[in-house]
Amino acid sequence: MKWALCAAALVIVAFAAAGQEPVFRTAVSLVKVDAEVAGKSGIVDGLRKQDFVILDNGQPQSLRYCSQDEQPLDVILLFDISSSMGPSIRKVGNSAQLAMSELRHGDRVAVMSFNTGVWLEAPFNEDLNAAANFLTQGVRNTHFGGGTYILDGVDEAARYFQTQPGSDRRRAVLAFTDDDGHGFKSQKSVTRDLWEVDAILSGLIIGAPPVIQVAGPHITASDDYIEDVAAQTGGDVVRADPPGPAFREMLLRMRKRYSLYYAMPPGKPGQVRRVTVELSPAAKSRHPGATVLARKGYVMTKGVEER
Repeated sequence: MKWALCAAALVIVAFAAAGQEPVFRTAVSLVKVDAEVAGKSGIVDGLRKQDFVILDNGQPQSLRYCSQDEQPLDVILLFDISSSMGPSIRKVGNSAQLAMSELRHGDRVAVMSFNTGVWLEAPFNEDLNAAANFLTQGVRNTHFGGGTYILDGVDEAARYFQTQPGSDRRRAVLAFTDDDGHGFKSQKSVTRDLWEVDAILSGLIIGAPPVIQVAGPHITASDDYIEDVAAQTGGDVVRADPPGPAFREMLLRMRKRYSLYYAMPPGKPGQVRRVTVELSPAAKSRHPGATVLARKGYVMTKGVEER
């Protein structure tokens, strides 16, 4: 969980800007969990730390800080270029300018593609025009073919995040696919890798509903559905055609997430811990029917400390 912990300097900056004066103590490592809260009319703003309940391995945790500051984004756009996606994926190119308008100065975008293999098409870059040009031109010129190893592609995206230096950026993998796939990666291993780099997985399903196919004795259709993995990371999967408005909405919602911090419980590096985030009873009564999207676990590291 390299980036699941928040460095003290970043916390100081965020809360100084909010006019708060938290008391810092030495030798206290923090766990950071990003949470999206949505009600019937959209994102729920203005919540405070007492509005959340967090359990870590089933034990209630005392929130130290809660903020809804907009953080820069590191987004990997992961494109399915299998045979079935040719007509559909070009709709992404047609919608690119609308979707990219939600990205802002300081955000970074990388582009990857996959079928039975995975390729880095464009490394992380703050030049958003270059990313938009790839979406409008590069996607159109891509050769589509082969099968759909969805979770293999997602896992390679998580591994690419591992090569990036630490920062205060919010991380996400946005996968564009028809979800008609199979592959070798398990949901459990991919979920762990995404937890380790503190990245959200969200999916845009384009085109017709998937047809489940079993490709062999070691390849099962259940291995490759991204819905469960997305839910484990605090993301979601949306069917959208055309995809542009949904793509833009996903980026907008990512910016409106709450950052929740609590003291890391004792444990060993490499240990996987489960997290549950809910609204408090008082917050539920004020926002009936509101839902919370947050990652459901993390991988412990040595941690960082408050100062």
